Amino acid sequence: MSTGLSAKSQFSLTFLLKGPYKKPMRRAALALVGSAVAAAVLLVGSPAPATDARAALDAFLRRIAHLEVRDLTIHQHVTIYHPDGLHPGARGEQRLLIKPPGRQRLEQVIDGEREVRLLVNGRVWVRRRGGQAYEAPPTEHEREGMGLLVPARRSVDELLEEWRGLGIRTDVSHVERLGGRTVTVIGAAAGDRDAPSAWVDPDLGVVRFVTRERLPGRTALVDRAFSDHRPLAGGFRFPWRQETFVDGKLLLLVTVHVATANSGLADAMFDPEAFRRER
Repeated sequence: MSTGLSAKSQFSLTFLLKGPYKKPMRRAALALVGSAVAAAVLLVGSPAPATDARAALDAFLRRIAHLEVRDLTIHQHVTIYHPDGLHPGARGEQRLLIKPPGRQRLEQVIDGEREVRLLVNGRVWVRRRGGQAYEAPPTEHEREGMGLLVPARRSVDELLEEWRGLGIRTDVSHVERLGGRTVTVIGAAAGDRDAPSAWVDPDLGVVRFVTRERLPGRTALVDRAFSDHRPLAGGFRFPWRQETFVDGKLLLLVTVHVATANSGLADAMFDPEAFRRER
């Protein structure tokens, strides 16, 4: 049985560039969406605050052991901001379909440009308007994101290893106050706001996720903030608002319209052969 919610609030991704780098940077910005959602799914139903990363994750895994997210469908509004982080640029809509393990389908129309991306076990197929499907290398964000989708089936050691792969120091953690709430920060010492880290609220799950990532032309500090968490299925709470900052400037702002869990998405929607035949 599916559980759906709807809202009029805006969840948008934003970034607009002039000149020849506009499309590459736009695609890089949009690629952040899937990994951000995956990070949010990873930390839903998180543990009580703890200063030790292993203790926090162990409590988290025990708490979510009864949860089962077989699939997830997200409809959201996207805006891509100008590099100054102040002025909205490109806008559009997305439908993100996730079916663990390792399957994700992103359908989007941004400023009239349609694109569909299918990610299956680390391989990516792409179709743009008027074109045939072709295989493309996964972005760094897609590679990272798909490794975080099903935490309930992983051990503490496996999760810590994945986090280390994202540059998060799992031997460093502390308790912090954020928005009037107490959270566990894994990967950064007190006062360090620039280190790769995961900020975990005991009731809301992930509320901040900081990484260093490759963007066209540079490596940047990517800081994702999650808010407006709402119940979705069982104890599963999903953030309906996501803000992504690159080197301190707003890049993406995404607001969910509808989120549905366990609706029974067909396997055919994630079949590369069927994807190639679609028009």
